[in-house]
Amino acid sequence: MNLFVFGLGFTARRFVERARDRFGVVRATVTDPSRAGPSDLAEMRAFGPDSDDPRIAADLADTDVLLVSAPPARDLDTTLAVYREAIAASRIGWIGYLSTIGVYGDHEGAWIDESTPPRPVSGRSRGRLAVENQWHALGAETGKAVQVFRLSGIYGPGRNPIVKLREGKSQRIIKPGQVFNRIHVDDIATTLLASIAHPRAGATYNVTDDEPTPPQVVTEYAAKLAGLPLPPEVDFETADLSPMARSFYGENKRVRNRLIQEELGVTLAYPTYREGLAALVADART
Repeated sequence: MNLFVFGLGFTARRFVERARDRFGVVRATVTDPSRAGPSDLAEMRAFGPDSDDPRIAADLADTDVLLVSAPPARDLDTTLAVYREAIAASRIGWIGYLSTIGVYGDHEGAWIDESTPPRPVSGRSRGRLAVENQWHALGAETGKAVQVFRLSGIYGPGRNPIVKLREGKSQRIIKPGQVFNRIHVDDIATTLLASIAHPRAGATYNVTDDEPTPPQVVTEYAAKLAGLPLPPEVDFETADLSPMARSFYGENKRVRNRLIQEELGVTLAYPTYREGLAALVADART
């Protein structure tokens, strides 16, 4: 099988690193043409607002598995806007679109699962839901197995609470009752591989850990594991947060992941932040 990836960012790159030997040819896009040079990981292509490699259409005709990790432009998917017809005409059999649990909106800390109707709050999440629907529509029209993966807060080597503590960029934001789910990037890769082995057209999966937790608790655990000083507590109402960061705290929910376990047979390597952070402390790339 050949793999094509739109948007070789943190998550997609880790997937390719983990799964490279499963594929004959791997091709992937980056937005910056200067990063589209030779790579041991994939044949790189430039695709974005200022570039569109003319080889991509032929690449898609030679693709079996398509992973879409590039963010949308508002409520329009840039990949579909340019390459919908090429994808529809291709032999691609499995398509995975990486979305966000943000499409569910705020549930005041209640438990939710894939049967919970989305009610996104932010414009960013509304755009994600619109694009999910666009990909599902393509699948319904073409018979291709399109799967949507709603990811919770992603962490892994180089991007995690320990790194933030070491860089002095961590805060202990206190908002009573607030919890977040998380997911280690390796568990995302495991889920994608399980879906490729067992495709289900029209599926949507929550890809998240087992234990939604207050953010300050995770920071405290990370500091203890790494032997680093704790940042001071900061009240959410007075915290210096970007508008995007503050919007995350406006949504509070506990997300179940039972479907990936029961349908895809996924066993999370890092079912809670404790296992994930412990592994990162032991990893030289933390």
